Amino acid sequence: MMIAALGTLVFLATLWLLVVVGAAVLEESGAKIAAALKGKLDRPSIASVRVRVRTRPRFQQPVRVSATWRAAA
Repeated sequence: MMIAALGTLVFLATLWLLVVVGAAVLEESGAKIAAALKGKLDRPSIASVRVRVRTRPRFQQPVRVSATWRAAA
């Protein structure tokens, strides 16, 4: 009979701990979460960041492979 009471107590303590941790997380980052849900960003958009793309030369010469290399492949 005592097991049910202890189980209930453990369950309620765990639930209380989750609520406290959740409240702390929302207190720290609640404004960021709300802004993200509204679609507002604090940082610059991805489109404004310069990206350098390296491309291969347009006319690349084919690689000459000997017969022994082809056989090994």
